[in-house]
Amino acid sequence: MAKDEQPSKIRAHLKKHLVLVGLMGAGKSAIGRRVATAIGARFLDADREIELAAGMKIPDIFDSRGEAEFRDGERRVIARLLDEAPHVLATGGGAFIDDETRRLLAEKATTVWMRADLDVLVKRCGRRSNRPLLKNGNPREILGKLMDVRYPVYAEANIEVYSRDEPHEIAVNEIIGQLKRRGDLVLT
Repeated sequence: MAKDEQPSKIRAHLKKHLVLVGLMGAGKSAIGRRVATAIGARFLDADREIELAAGMKIPDIFDSRGEAEFRDGERRVIARLLDEAPHVLATGGGAFIDDETRRLLAEKATTVWMRADLDVLVKRCGRRSNRPLLKNGNPREILGKLMDVRYPVYAEANIEVYSRDEPHEIAVNEIIGQLKRRGDLVLT
């Protein structure tokens, strides 16, 4: 199976939300979208939903309103999304760091930490220029510092999956397998 191919669909439903957390570049959106397709669930990207709610792109929110106001909006959008029927949700890298958001996710979701090594993150983040936290400084140093601060918090997620430079279906199948073992994915 090629990197962009999807695993075959299974008939299943989520007992509660499946939320992917981790640093920028860890593959939360790419893997989350594929997991949703594989299990026939709806996929949402929190960053996209924040942009829709704010009527502007995330870098513009950071520039005009600052990170604190962005995080407040992010918290509200995620809370709203968790009031919907269970779906797969990819969050921004800082969402899970917020105590209130993390508490809400613990109540309403199964969380998956997409863990990646620094080299993988630097390579992937280098492909995009719209990362507000990487605008002012050396991306490797910034990501390394973020790892030091955020990885201990991400470790509170229910499931940990390594995101490597390998076909996406490997991580997708690992997530689905762990969901089945936990009883969070019900085959129909």
